[in-house]
Amino acid sequence: MIQVENIYKSYGTLEVLKDVNLSIKQGEIVSIVGPSGAGKTTLLQIIGSLDKPDSGRIFVNNVNINELKEKELSAFRNQNIGFIFQFHQLLPEFTALENVLMPALIAKENYKKAEERALDILNFLKLSDRLEHKPAELSGGEKQRVAAARALINNPAVILADEPSGSLDTKNKEELHKLFFDLRDTFGQTVVIVTHDHQLANISDRIIEMKDGRII
Repeated sequence: MIQVENIYKSYGTLEVLKDVNLSIKQGEIVSIVGPSGAGKTTLLQIIGSLDKPDSGRIFVNNVNINELKEKELSAFRNQNIGFIFQFHQLLPEFTALENVLMPALIAKENYKKAEERALDILNFLKLSDRLEHKPAELSGGEKQRVAAARALINNPAVILADEPSGSLDTKNKEELHKLFFDLRDTFGQTVVIVTHDHQLANISDRIIEMKDGRII
């Protein structure tokens, strides 16, 4: 499903990733842990094609994403990878439903079909009574569930989450942690999570620990 081979990444003289190799199976929930500065988020961004390595190869769903041109890469990312960020990254001027629809509309999906799928996902996430609410009108847990719905709208093979529970209280953290397993069991996604949350890491299928730009 995800294959990372001999990845190096530097910013100026700072070497952030050093010969990183990683294999993740279809349907696996993997947590990447380690101290700040270990290279976790950089690795996640490279897997998600938001950043490029200096050298090495990344395969997602059997596609070598290094070889894709910019337009091809954008289309591949839109169709195959869903992102959940710590601070949601919802567009404040749009409703919950409109935020969820955005990736499908970018992919030029039929609006009616996209809306039906968005409504199904939002209902699954117990947000059917919040469809017309804008982000400022939602709780932290609700915002994160809207972000999860947005990540799911194009039925991607992979969900990448960067500190997804970092801004949530204990109750919402527990609900989000359960949600990842519900999503995997219902929709079949592979889930890769960067986290400092030991509770979330410990219930994952596998923990990958990083330090000083390497997997240890």
